Amino acid sequence: MSGGVIAIDGPSASGKSSTARAVAETLGFAHLDSGSLYRGVTLVALREGARRGLRGAAAVADLSPEVILRSAEDRGLMLQSDGAGFAAYLEGEPAEDALRSADVTANVSAVAAIPVVREWVNTRLRAMVRAGQDVVVDGRDIGTVVFPDADLKIFLTASPEARAGRRISQRGIAVVPEHLDAETQALAARDHADSTREVAPLRAAPDAVHLDTTRMDFSEQVRFIVDRARPIFFPE
Repeated sequence: MSGGVIAIDGPSASGKSSTARAVAETLGFAHLDSGSLYRGVTLVALREGARRGLRGAAAVADLSPEVILRSAEDRGLMLQSDGAGFAAYLEGEPAEDALRSADVTANVSAVAAIPVVREWVNTRLRAMVRAGQDVVVDGRDIGTVVFPDADLKIFLTASPEARAGRRISQRGIAVVPEHLDAETQALAARDHADSTREVAPLRAAPDAVHLDTTRMDFSEQVRFIVDRARPIFFPE
């Protein structure tokens, strides 16, 4: 038995996770955030590195993937149901807040580019579906690598400026030109890193539905996806 899959891919700050969670809630599916696991592995690498006297990127560069993943398992990194979907837990405690730290954000691309880390994460995502769970999964290679046979694939994006403005607003600070320029440049660098990496680069699946949300509000983009999902999963 296997569950249905809606795959939502797109660049950083395109609103994948919030959109996926809302779509899942509307359809009665579970939300799987692949980014939470990648961020979780990154947080583990940083903590393991700090224990060994390494800081930031040095922890990611100097620790072997096997050491990082063994530490992730020893620390109990996993996704647990939170009602609407699954949230990351580490050492028995919710880890979502820690996963959004600046240090994790700065290093997650490097961790996510490690092949054995990607397979470790993908194995856990696929297990949820094999167990029969209908899911909405978001990430950067869900429709191309993780679930190439997904029932519905969406490639979600927006202009760099729109994504930058949304990310700044999420932090509760004013969207002023200097902040917007800096965030736009940071997102451009992240986009380049994600789309040019050798392992599972960011790209749209050939059969993905493209959704540019630059001029859409949140409810409109959720409705767009739900309207395309209903005939697939709930045919009349």
